[in-house]
Amino acid sequence: MHRAGLIWLILWPFMKISITTKLFLAVLATAVLAVVAMGAASRWNFERGFVGYLNEQGVERLDAVVPNAAAAYRLNGSWDFLRDNPRPWFEIMRPAPSASGEHFEPGRSPALVSDLTGAVLRISLLDVDRRVIIGFRDVRKGAVERAVVVDGKTVGWVVMMPFQSVSEAGDQRFQKNQLRASWVIGSLCGLLAAGVAWWIARVLLAPVKRVATATHRLAAGDYASRVAVASHDEVGQLARDFNSLANTLQRNEQMRREFMADVSHELRTPLATIYGSSRLLKERFERIPEADRAELLSDVVSEAERLQRIIENLLLLTRLDATGVELEPVAVQVATRKAVEKVKARN
Repeated sequence: MHRAGLIWLILWPFMKISITTKLFLAVLATAVLAVVAMGAASRWNFERGFVGYLNEQGVERLDAVVPNAAAAYRLNGSWDFLRDNPRPWFEIMRPAPSASGEHFEPGRSPALVSDLTGAVLRISLLDVDRRVIIGFRDVRKGAVERAVVVDGKTVGWVVMMPFQSVSEAGDQRFQKNQLRASWVIGSLCGLLAAGVAWWIARVLLAPVKRVATATHRLAAGDYASRVAVASHDEVGQLARDFNSLANTLQRNEQMRREFMADVSHELRTPLATIYGSSRLLKERFERIPEADRAELLSDVVSEAERLQRIIENLLLLTRLDATGVELEPVAVQVATRKAVEKVKARN
């Protein structure tokens, strides 16, 4: 019970907000959540795909180093020329002969080769016992390996540690640019979503608000209130139904007024007769001839019976309206006395 009361207190301010604001917030929140979800998915997919791309580029660079490493080993007979001497290693790291059309030449200054992926920094040369000779030192399980084969014999290994994330790939600036672009796109999408939500809340709900305003006027007794039908959708159908309801209520109100006027007239006539005859009998009873007194009393009784019939008919109409009894029409000839008597007998 305490938890339900707390939830009610939290939701109470939102329940007082107008339907326009609620719809605006709902559409805006949905659009923002969709943009955020799409942005998160795009970022995850970008990082995953970009890391895969970097690893593919690194493997291509690794394959380009293997022929140079084999040529250098064949030329020097061992890997001793690389120990504590990184210069030949840079020459080996140049593109393979198949890729550049050049051959490994000891002592030649290495050409500047673009390496935007940072793969060169992760390549290592291992001897046949898998000990690091030169290059990246932190070789762990999962490294990509290529054997260096000279005259059919494996003399070493060229390995590369794969990239695990964009930050490890050394391309944080590119990632920041992509993140900034994502934020800009997300902000623009949020503004667009806000505009669409405002349009929906203001434009599409305008007919509903007109119907609501007309309903308040109708409830206050303005039966002439109508709503302009501007569309053929559900809102337009609502407006048409409201107009039909207003027409029915206006017609019923007019019939009620006419009925009350008729009833008042029908009741006033016998009451006037009864009142006048009774007063005359009371004031001039002794001076009125006996024949006239009998006629006055007959008029009083007749008008009283007429008044009783009117009241009974009103009670009958009230019962029929309350119980919803369906009347069955019967064809009669009004001109014949028997038909009139038959109807009176049924009533």
